[in-house]
Amino acid sequence: MNKRMVWMLVGCLVVFGGVFGVKWFGGKMMNQFFDSMPVPPATISSAKVEQQNWRNGLTGVGSVVASQGTQVTTESAGIVAQVHFESGAEVAKGDLLVTLSAGSERADLQRLQSQAQLAESEFGRLKRLHDLDAISKSELDRAESDLQATRAAASAQRERLAQKVIRAPFAGRLGIREINVGQYLNAGTPIVSLQALDPVYIDFSLPEQHIGAVQAGQAVSVSVDAFQGREFTGVVSAIESQIDSSTRNFKVRANFANPDRALRPGLFARANISTGDEKQVLVVPLTSVSYNPYGNSVYVIQPSDENKEVLVVRRRFIKTGEARGDLVSVIDGLKAGEEVATSGLLKLQNDSVVIINNSVMPDASLNPTPSDS
Repeated sequence: MNKRMVWMLVGCLVVFGGVFGVKWFGGKMMNQFFDSMPVPPATISSAKVEQQNWRNGLTGVGSVVASQGTQVTTESAGIVAQVHFESGAEVAKGDLLVTLSAGSERADLQRLQSQAQLAESEFGRLKRLHDLDAISKSELDRAESDLQATRAAASAQRERLAQKVIRAPFAGRLGIREINVGQYLNAGTPIVSLQALDPVYIDFSLPEQHIGAVQAGQAVSVSVDAFQGREFTGVVSAIESQIDSSTRNFKVRANFANPDRALRPGLFARANISTGDEKQVLVVPLTSVSYNPYGNSVYVIQPSDENKEVLVVRRRFIKTGEARGDLVSVIDGLKAGEEVATSGLLKLQNDSVVIINNSVMPDASLNPTPSDS
């Protein structure tokens, strides 16, 4: 029995050992097969490192501001009797916009004017009597005081009556009407917006280190998304006297002629101030740069050491400078004419074999123009 048990154990060990051995050998051979399998080339797009002339300047972002702008409101409460304007109309200073009902106020003015006339007649009679020494000086003074009080009351009523007529405080373009005839308005109720659109201001911010480079009278060029490809020119008119302690930026205001009313208050604007001559820079597309905390890098395309007809990529760390549009300047790490990968960076590593296909490639423009689609 003991021998039989031993032989059974030996047989089991041989069988299971053989099974595990075959499994291990198969796994090893499969790993060797996959390890030795050639990696298929990665398809990428590419661009050459170019040398361009960039004009020295400062760039900032901001908004269009009307030279004068307000929300027209009413000083006095009342019911809208007439609306004298259309939404979006151009108006001159003093143009009539809205008339509020003022029947009771007009009647009160007539009553006060009558009282003022009566007080004036009474004062005239008493003055003549005083000249004849028929009355005392105090009676004449009392009559004069009554005259001044009635005149002041009538003048105050005329001012209240004038508040029932709302006029344009300055020339400009109206917005959308917010009231209707018959509507009761409280004092301060918005009626319509009014914006003076020629000229306009553009307020934008710059970092504090550039405050010495900006002066009133410098030329400013501006682009807005609403008018692709169009550039507006103006001049610096004012510089904020203090630095924003939370952002370390300072505000600049530029004045722009706007005869066609293209620039509207609130538009997002990109401003550029020219500060000097042109400089030569090496540029690559923004899409070619991998930005990392430990340094920025690109994949440079080169022939393989083993086969010059095969292209491979090698990672190279670079020092980047200013970015403009779809391009970024390279301060160190690249030479003009070298070729870099511009797409498919996530599937690349050192010595990856690549195939270049530039039939579809990312835009790389100094002044990009997004499509409407």
